[in-house]
Amino acid sequence: MAAIKPLPTALQKIAIDELNEIPTRIAKDLGALKLWIKQQPHLKARMDDQFLIQFLRGCKYSLEKAKSKIERFYTMKTKFPHFLGVYDLDNEKLRQVNRLGCVLPLPTPLNDNGCRLIMCNFDYNPKEYQMEEIFHPGVAMYEIFTIDDPYASICGIITIVDMSRMTMAHLMQANVVFFKAVVTYMEKSLPLRIKSICFVNIPALAHSFFKMLLPLFSEKLRQRIFLFANLEELQQHIPLKYLPAYYGGENGTMEEHIKDLESKFDEYRDFFKENAKYGTDESLRYGETSDVDNLFGIGGSFRKLEVD
Repeated sequence: MAAIKPLPTALQKIAIDELNEIPTRIAKDLGALKLWIKQQPHLKARMDDQFLIQFLRGCKYSLEKAKSKIERFYTMKTKFPHFLGVYDLDNEKLRQVNRLGCVLPLPTPLNDNGCRLIMCNFDYNPKEYQMEEIFHPGVAMYEIFTIDDPYASICGIITIVDMSRMTMAHLMQANVVFFKAVVTYMEKSLPLRIKSICFVNIPALAHSFFKMLLPLFSEKLRQRIFLFANLEELQQHIPLKYLPAYYGGENGTMEEHIKDLESKFDEYRDFFKENAKYGTDESLRYGETSDVDNLFGIGGSFRKLEVD
């Protein structure tokens, strides 16, 4: 029997109806995935049922797609350890960055049983921190989602990026290598469905930011990127109740969000230390060397968000 956490009834129905999950087949599907991992000499991956089932769910139980995501997940973490190699959750710099509140999940999902909402902002001093450092707590957060958060795992995630504090100094930290790594990691490696990315309070200087960022997304994800001039526009599409208190909503305070994520870091510190053992060894790979850079597309457009 598979060692996985049971889902709430409503989420189990979504897993069956939308993700092609057949509960009686889970053990067999996990077994097939584990067998494939064991047959890859270059790949050392976690074999925990709770971890692996999310790759099946995130790929709607396509075994081949799940294999590709696991392969890419570990290739990315091996290739870009400076961006994605987050293993010590007791690291003081990581804890300092988390307390800035730049990347935080909200406690109540959209419509109470829907997507996990994530708030991001640029409220940090670029003289003290680099953009990739700001992303590190987010790396840990997303990986915790895969094994801990049924709403993110089943319904997906909506990210709200408040750009009101973005300055030219922040923009100068942005570079295409970092953004390529982040976009590929989020879209092509993590087994979480990205339902939308909402940018709000967009300053004029952000034009070059979007010019760099947009071509990195797939066409599918570009259709899920939305721009809002202000909070009033955002609140027309994501009900005010589900936004945080500092936006006038009911979904917790920043202090509460930071404390909650800190608690998760405490809970999963050993899990992340163990993660340092996993990755890829390109010298042992059969066939062609993996090239994650060819995963990016070009073109696309923005549109407004519609939330049911």
